Amino acid sequence: MPVVLLVVALIVVVLVVRATAAAGSEVRGPRPPRRPRTPGTVRPTAPDDDPEFLRELARRLRRDDSPA
Repeated sequence: MPVVLLVVALIVVVLVVRATAAAGSEVRGPRPPRRPRTPGTVRPTAPDDDPEFLRELARRLRRDDSPA
């Protein structure tokens, strides 16, 4: 008997979760389309990929390496 109640409870939970998800998507409506990223705009993923960062780093290293 306890196993049957557990299975019934599990089925009820699954049905409630599915109904809530379905109702939520209807309330929100469809997602707006995403703007495509233009191929010319490539952002650096890390500081060491950024050319400006590398130039500034090289400039600082040259300044620190100069004889005093």
